[in-house]
Amino acid sequence: MSARLGVFLSCAAAILILDQATKALASSHLMLGRPVPILGDFLRLTLVHNTGAAFGLFPGSRLPFILVSVLAIAVVLYLFAREAYRSLGNRMLLGCILGGAIGNLVDRVRWGRVVDFIDVGWSTLRWPVFNVADSAVTLGVILLAWNLARSGRADANPTNPPGPPLAGG
Repeated sequence: MSARLGVFLSCAAAILILDQATKALASSHLMLGRPVPILGDFLRLTLVHNTGAAFGLFPGSRLPFILVSVLAIAVVLYLFAREAYRSLGNRMLLGCILGGAIGNLVDRVRWGRVVDFIDVGWSTLRWPVFNVADSAVTLGVILLAWNLARSGRADANPTNPPGPPLAGG
């Protein structure tokens, strides 16, 4: 196995294991819908069974979300093979996205719902309850896009950097 593939699969496995372990702990120690404060009202653990998309959007549509998850996994595998995604950071981020996508897919296939338990906000202004897989996918996509945008700017025209024209030119 190449080092490139090893990093990718290690990140995916780490996220998948962390996701499934934390969901199992949340399911066995929390009561459905009853918040447990961790950092006051800002961070709570609240067990929620999500039948919809990430962050509770579009509840009750199991098969379409299974298909979307499989498609997302296929896209990640396709991107992994592309030249633009070969840096160590991009491999790690793609692995995190893959692990998160598989983590939520496992829940959907196994239980027909996803276990969410991380509850962040203040008073009535709360982010939808989420899990480790949701975090890995969301942060992975954001950081991957940032990496690609940043590398695109750096590679755009290295012989003629942006700035004011030189005097006499």
